Formats: sequence, structure tokens, C-alpha cells
Amino acid sequence: MNMRYTLFGNGSSGNHGCEAITRGTVEILVRENNHYLVLSQQLEQDRSYGIGEIAELLSAKTELRRDARFLLAYARMKLQKDYAAMDVLPYLDRIREQKGKTDLALAVGGDNYCYDGTDFYRYLNKAYHDAGIPTVLWGCSIEPTVVDDPRIREDLRRYDAVVARESITYEAVREVQPNTIMAPDPAFRMPAAACKLDARFASGNVIGVNISPMIVSNEKKQGMTRANYEELLRFLLEETDCTVALIPHVVWPQNDDRAELRRLYELFPQKDRMILVEDHTAPELKYLIGHCRFFIGARTHATIAAYSSCVPTLVVGYSVKARGIARDLFGSEEGYVIPVQGLAYGEDLRKAFQTLFAREDKIRGHLQTMMPSYIAQTDAAREMVGRIVKE
Repeated sequence: MNMRYTLFGNGSSGNHGCEAITRGTVEILVRENNHYLVLSQQLEQDRSYGIGEIAELLSAKTELRRDARFLLAYARMKLQKDYAAMDVLPYLDRIREQKGKTDLALAVGGDNYCYDGTDFYRYLNKAYHDAGIPTVLWGCSIEPTVVDDPRIREDLRRYDAVVARESITYEAVREVQPNTIMAPDPAFRMPAAACKLDARFASGNVIGVNISPMIVSNEKKQGMTRANYEELLRFLLEETDCTVALIPHVVWPQNDDRAELRRLYELFPQKDRMILVEDHTAPELKYLIGHCRFFIGARTHATIAAYSSCVPTLVVGYSVKARGIARDLFGSEEGYVIPVQGLAYGEDLRKAFQTLFAREDKIRGHLQTMMPSYIAQTDAAREMVGRIVKE
């Protein structure tokens, strides 16, 4: 049976993790005549990275009408400080348009319940159900403490199913929403796409490095993230013969990895052993990362590109998703994730990498052995969707 899917709640493709989730979702659910509609936050950006080649693109928002709904939302904002009621208004007509046109709506923003602003997504979920459209919270991570909020618990029950992308979230959510399964992040299913490589990748001795403004903003000790990355690069460039590839994975103007990476690039004189990677599509970035010997990354989907390419990886994490994914891959996050909030000394990251470096062959061998069966677990998400639609 050919299905009609609406993908909503995701960011635009300048965050290549958002792009990877969309591409991976289509890979998981692929059938020749399925129809995929992506309700986009930024149409031109999604088009520029090729999402229009795999799905129909439509703006998630329509023009805001100053009608009775507007007046009610305005009153709630002023009297109850409920800003989400106003924020969601431009999305409601587009959601109602999908009635009778879609079989299932997938909330594909995997991080949406990791941060503030969950009220907005609760409103979206309710709007789909008010339109008679079933919903699935797809490939998500949720901090267990968030599930304690009665409003979140009610929202999770409203979804027809939840697909948790790691075990920490699964254990927290299944107590609230019995129709919860665990399946790897959809991005694990996204194939790489070949692109031109810097000639220095041919050595097989390139260490990929990713840093983000996000982890800098989550540090507990001011300046410690940058100090640790500087010490790591100093070690790699002065104490090893490795080449360093500085690889961005988010290029949104307000949250651009390239700003931090350029700063690192300018700090060191060994430019012959440093590659400053430019922006690419998510499949091309996976191809680049897959040619690294090791990867040290802050962005979750950059590290997923590394894991799924069987590259030994050290994650500089800040939330449940990093811990949960590493725990599911290795049995423990210890030695594989270094929380940015725990960086206390300038050499913490360098020491963690040295420990990883000493176990290179064992880690790569483990990933090569288990990754095919791990990725195959995404089939459970497709089966879950099939059951919901048949019901």
C-alpha cells in the first residue's frame, strides 16, 4: 500500500542533522509510489540542499490572520504568558489543509523535547489530532526529567506512537506512552554521497574535528571548551603526524560551526596539516567523515555519520542523546562521550582522545561487526508506522 507522509517539526537543512533525519526517514519508509511532504521552515534553504528531489516541499506557515483565534491567542499570551499559543498560529491552517491528504504525520525534529519550547510542539501535535491526522514522535531524545512534566506526559500520550532513538529516552517514555519502541536515529540509514576530497585524505591519517557554538554555550566553566579544543589540536599537530580536518555540520547564521572552526584554524601555523572543510550536503559530509581515521565531534549527526561509517569517535556531548546513543553502541558512554559540562581542565579532551586512540583497532572492529545489525533495527520504525496506518 502506497502511503502519504507529512514530515513536520524539523529545522531547515542548513543544520545538516535536520537534513540527515529527513533523508534517513525517506530511506526507512521508501516505497516506489509513497508520497513525502516536508513542511519546511525555510523553503529555499531546503531546496538548495536537494530535499525537493526526494520530497514535496511546502512552507510550514501561512499568512497570519487576525481572526478570533488570533484574539484568543493574544489574550492567552498577555494573561497567562502562553507565548506558544501565539507562535503556533501561522502553522494551523497548513496543518488543516493536510486533512484527507496525508495518512500519517511524523514529528521528525528529534531534539524538540530536549530544550525549552516544548509547548509549541504540544500545540502542533494537538492541531494534527484535531484535524484527524495520526502522529508519531519520530527518532526522538527526551531528557528523563522532562517526562515528569504533566503537560509533556499528556502530549506523549496523544501521539499514536513514539520512536525513541536511544535507550535512555526509551526507558523514560515507555512508562508514559506504552506504544513506544526503540530504533536508531534515522540518519544512520542515510547513504553517503561521493564528493571531491582534499588530496591529504588519501593518507588515511586524517583526524576529523567538529566544534559548535552549542557546546560552548552549554559549558559550565567559561572558556573551557575552546581551551580544550586548542589543547587537542596542539597535541595532534605537534605530537602526532596526523592531518586535522575541521568539519562543520551546522551553518545556520545564528549557530554556525564555521565560526568556531575558523578561529581554531587561524590559531595554528601548521596549515599544511590542516584542512578547513567548506559546507556540503549531509550525504557529502558523511562521505568526508567516513574517510577520517578518527572523529571528535560536538554535533550529534556528525558523530552519527562517523559511527555509521565505522570511524572511532569521541563525542563532546551536552545532552541525553549523546549518552544514550553511545551506551547503545558500546554498552556504556564511558570513554566515548565527554560531557562539555564536565570539562574542568584544559587537557580533559586531549586525554580522552589519547585513551580512544590507544583502542583504535578494537573500536573500529566493534563498529564494523555490529553496525549492520544496529542500522537494521530502523526497520522496527517502519513496521510501527505500518501498524498505525492499518489501524
